[in-house]
Amino acid sequence: MSPTTTLRTAVRAGRRTARRGAGVLLGSAVELRTGAPDVVLTFDDGPEPGGTDRVLAALADAGATATFFVLLTRVRRHPSLLGEVLAAGHEVALHGVDHRALPTLPPAEVGGLLRGGRAELEDATGAPVRWYRPPYGRQTLRNWRAVTGAGLLPVLWGPTTWDWKDIPHAERVAKAMTGVAPGSIVLAHDGFAGPEDGACDGPPPRVDRGELVTSVLDGYAGLGLRARSLGDALEAGSLVRETWFPG
Repeated sequence: MSPTTTLRTAVRAGRRTARRGAGVLLGSAVELRTGAPDVVLTFDDGPEPGGTDRVLAALADAGATATFFVLLTRVRRHPSLLGEVLAAGHEVALHGVDHRALPTLPPAEVGGLLRGGRAELEDATGAPVRWYRPPYGRQTLRNWRAVTGAGLLPVLWGPTTWDWKDIPHAERVAKAMTGVAPGSIVLAHDGFAGPEDGACDGPPPRVDRGELVTSVLDGYAGLGLRARSLGDALEAGSLVRETWFPG
């Protein structure tokens, strides 16, 4: 996903007015409450050749696990890459049938798309799919009800890598370090959605995703943190939810 400036402003405003706490049922996962030194590293928009494979190598070198929020438009084109993600022991979750923002879709169709997408991804992985990340982080209350009605929980984020921007490597790493703490859910990408995925976010950024992940993991290790998938991290933690409806 490649959030626009307007969307980021809306999301920040939504977070400021959100109700926090693990007891909030009307909400999306935004972080974990944990006593372990875990951060949840997540990747969106894959699988993509030249991105996913390099990310997998960097994770393997660090002994880290991650959650990959995949697009079915990409899974259909690159099923072998999805297999590599699974074979490496990572968690697979749904980012969408494609990359269209939920609020732009006919409301009556969202539930069916999500149920069908979950079923297709479960067939492809042979495992239950629990998590969903709405493209661009955009959702309305009605969308949220459709997501949860499809048996999924929206998962959002805190720290990001800014890997959708054309900025220096050091700036991306610094951004990924900003605000990170045990229980953080970190947003990164192993691909870049394009028009064929229903996204129109301009040209792909120039970024070596493997090099970026290696630098970010090194930075986290320097803070005594380790990267784990959401499922792995929940072995020692619990979800914190916020209401998040920027629309």
